[in-house]
Amino acid sequence: MDADALISLFRRRLYTEAGQALLFNPYVDRDPDEDGDDAVPIRRANLEAYVRDRTRSPRVLLLAEAPGPWGCRFSGVPITSEAQLVDPGFPISGRPSSRRDVPHAEYSASIYWRILAPYHEEIFTWNAVPCHPFKKGKPLSIRTPRVSEIKYFLPLVEGVVQAVGAEHLVAVGRKAERAFHELGLDCTYVRHPSQGGAALFESGIRRILTPDSDFPGTPRQHDE
Repeated sequence: MDADALISLFRRRLYTEAGQALLFNPYVDRDPDEDGDDAVPIRRANLEAYVRDRTRSPRVLLLAEAPGPWGCRFSGVPITSEAQLVDPGFPISGRPSSRRDVPHAEYSASIYWRILAPYHEEIFTWNAVPCHPFKKGKPLSIRTPRVSEIKYFLPLVEGVVQAVGAEHLVAVGRKAERAFHELGLDCTYVRHPSQGGAALFESGIRRILTPDSDFPGTPRQHDE
């Protein structure tokens, strides 16, 4: 994995524009009611520390759908909460960016890392849409990313795939699967852990991370 190339990509393509309508960019946008004064630089630093923490090239790139209102929206790290980053027993670390006295926790992030913590050096996680999609008038709500939003961020996803250089691509949810397919990339699909999908997510991930698995998610172009 080329950490310098990945961080440079984020600085060029992610840190330079505010979120679009109903999309909150955690690495640019700040909500004064919810975020601390240094929220944006904290979230950028958390993300870059997550990138540089990879001591070896990840075997698997997991692409999720978008930041949730209690996870990456405040931590800056995909499918990871503030509460996890400040936990001394968690495999990665960082600082909270919210104004809360108690850091935000997220259900999906708890499930995700309960399963994947032993493999954290073998995986890298990103989002098909790196901005938090919310409903009008409800900044801490969550909605499904639109097809137009997924397509808008395809060049960034493609750059992440190239910089990470993982052997296998895994789509966590159908929106992430669509992003890979739009780029002409093969991937393995697993159920997203939210909304009752925890057991299916766990079984799918464990099959993938078993050394002898027949793993089709190799980053190559489909045959014409």
